[in-house]
Amino acid sequence: MISSDGGLLLPVSLFGDIWPEFGWLSAAVERATGWGGLIIIFIYSFLIAFALPGVSEIVLLAPIDLGLSQTGRLGIIMLVSGAGKAAGSVFAFHLGQEVKQSGPVLQLFQNSWFDLISWSERRTVALAQQWGYAGLAAALSVPGFPDTISIYAFSVLEEDYLKFALATFIGSIGRLIVTVIGVGAVSAFI
Repeated sequence: MISSDGGLLLPVSLFGDIWPEFGWLSAAVERATGWGGLIIIFIYSFLIAFALPGVSEIVLLAPIDLGLSQTGRLGIIMLVSGAGKAAGSVFAFHLGQEVKQSGPVLQLFQNSWFDLISWSERRTVALAQQWGYAGLAAALSVPGFPDTISIYAFSVLEEDYLKFALATFIGSIGRLIVTVIGVGAVSAFI
């Protein structure tokens, strides 16, 4: 939904309700203001790329006020979040490369015929095998889909740090754009 001042409205308590142990972090993002708020968004995006459960769309709730238009505010948030997630994904990528050294772990991950990994993880692996880095960007553009699943699945299968970070950056920004457009479209009908 869009508020009367043109701001984006999302269900702010969702993250804290689902993962109460991380509610303080979502609350920090929801209260992030000014340049310091951008640092909080970067850190949150970095952590969500490799360690935290949840989704990254919550950064759109940050009441960042840098004297910019609503579009400028959202653009800055998206760029900072994308950079944070790209940095976090490089860390996850490094961990994935370490796991890759363990042949049995990689084979189990790729060839699991039983439900060792969920459908979403299998789908992510299929995207990686078929589309490479473009598949990673596409998987990360899906709102509500946990980032860490895509990032770790791709980190085990791919090898180029720079392409991986770029795909993560593009996918992260794509996801936030899709979210803003989707929320805007829904609010137009309300």
